Amino acid sequence: MDLDAVRTFVAAAEAGQFQEAAADLAVTQQAVSKRIAALERHLGVRLFLRTPRGAELTIDGQAFLPHARGLLRAAERAVTSVRAGRRPLRVDMIASRSAASALLRGFHRAHPEIDLDVVMLFDIEKAVAAIRSGAIDASFRAVAMPGRPLPEDIEAVRVIDEPLQLLTGPAHALAGARSVTVAQLAGHRIWMPGIVPGTEWAAYYDDLVAEFGLTIEATGPNFGSDALLDTIADTPALATFMGGHTRLVWPAGHGLRRIPVTDPAPVYPHALLWRRDNPHPALATLRAHLAAAGTGQDAAGTWTPHWAIPR
Repeated sequence: MDLDAVRTFVAAAEAGQFQEAAADLAVTQQAVSKRIAALERHLGVRLFLRTPRGAELTIDGQAFLPHARGLLRAAERAVTSVRAGRRPLRVDMIASRSAASALLRGFHRAHPEIDLDVVMLFDIEKAVAAIRSGAIDASFRAVAMPGRPLPEDIEAVRVIDEPLQLLTGPAHALAGARSVTVAQLAGHRIWMPGIVPGTEWAAYYDDLVAEFGLTIEATGPNFGSDALLDTIADTPALATFMGGHTRLVWPAGHGLRRIPVTDPAPVYPHALLWRRDNPHPALATLRAHLAAAGTGQDAAGTWTPHWAIPR
């Protein structure tokens, strides 16, 4: 349906005269008449009756008017959803239960007046490409990839260092520990299905294994966090890593343990990435909010890969 014709119909219906509608739309009266006639042919009904007082809606015109207004509102929303500076701030993150998700929820609570769209792209290459094209405004990513520096037009700043925790079932050998050192984890099976080669989180765990001689198994299909928690609860020989700020809910009978890892404490370094010349007005507000939140932690006693985005 021709939206210009629909817009002209609504203007004429509200003005009650084609001439006044033409003035409002900055077109000729002839153009108004042609658009209305084309719309009537498309719908197969008369929308107006010409009278000495102007143009009056027919019964069909009265029935069509609220829907025509709805079409125009929908069109405006569609345009606003993609127009830079007017569309919502569009931010990418890896997972809905991550530390980045908690940061973004805090931003939304602090600035409810800012419209926000949350997307989840698979890996850092897709996120960077979307930032550079303007499809998204920012992305929460853990680290730069080793040997693949970020493009010069991309800015990045560390916003939170998330400590890793060991998650075990109640019968695991380390279940009763108040904390464990990295050295104590040597020889224990740490199961993490869903580590995809080539991703930044795979690079992070590859370096963790190489640095401390750990055993991380990524075998088997990834059925999601609920299935992972079920398996860890029922299998004494398995444990897994979870971010300390990752939200988890499990049945009371699972008896799972979240145990801090120390000496040093491996941290997952979340950073915010954006394009230097991004014009979205809310992006600066997001950056200021994250800077004021002060969610990082001191580097002393922690470990990150040497190629992580620096503070």
